[in-house]
Amino acid sequence: MGTLQGRVAVITGAGNGIGREHALLFAAEGAKVVVNDLGGNPDGTGADASAAQKVVDEIVALGGEAVANHDDVADWAGAASLIAQAVQEYGRLDVLVNNAGILRDAFLHKMTEDEWDLVVRVHLKGHFATLRHATDHWRERSKAGEDVKGAVINTASASGIVLPNPGQVNYGSAKAAIAAMTLVAAAELGRLGVRVNAIAPAARTRLTADVPGFVGELMKAPEDPSALDVFGPHQISPLVAYLAAEHCPHTGKLFAVQGGAISELHGWTSGEVVETDSDWTIASVGEKLGAGAAV
Repeated sequence: MGTLQGRVAVITGAGNGIGREHALLFAAEGAKVVVNDLGGNPDGTGADASAAQKVVDEIVALGGEAVANHDDVADWAGAASLIAQAVQEYGRLDVLVNNAGILRDAFLHKMTEDEWDLVVRVHLKGHFATLRHATDHWRERSKAGEDVKGAVINTASASGIVLPNPGQVNYGSAKAAIAAMTLVAAAELGRLGVRVNAIAPAARTRLTADVPGFVGELMKAPEDPSALDVFGPHQISPLVAYLAAEHCPHTGKLFAVQGGAISELHGWTSGEVVETDSDWTIASVGEKLGAGAAV
């Protein structure tokens, strides 16, 4: 029996990279998988239905169960259709893995409105739309008296959370918002029997292939094919499968997973507190914060 035996999972952006590895591992562990991928390029342009279907074909050839889906997760009706397909094909939905994303990198002074809107749309709205429709499904089951045991795994990033990356104000903002969404959703959906967590992965994918400098060098595949490949996309999926398991205890958490290491990330925390026993003034704020009274 696999860790995910009988679980029904929707995995978005599963035609390539990390999402593909999620789908293959989930199926190998006994899950029935809806492989979602619009089949676009890393910048979000184009569409190719073959990407998702190829992953489905791999899963079926290995004896697993999977179907392809080509909906746009950031389209409200498309997200609804995706969740509905899982229910129609397999009778219910147990796990939602939000993984789909694109990049439109540019420095702030050069970034266009479209570059901002497209990235925020795919990442942030794409996470929300699927989660919203999945929640409707889980609410119906919970109201009917069912013990749901659902799981959501969102995909955030170190960019915008612990390692702001110049040129990614759109991506970093969306990913930081996804981390916040995860915490709020976990607080709301626990009463339905649904756990919500997020990961912040670092792996070699189409989106990271052209990263310049040290990071790009670090993520290159080892020359020796027998050597441990810590930045291979397959290294991310075991954590996601663990978080998707029926009896996993974690919810409302964000885990960084990269380079052979997993660590729990924590949000904003209060630093040193300064106080006053009278009305604040500009001068007293400056004095208390250690910058002096002159501004």
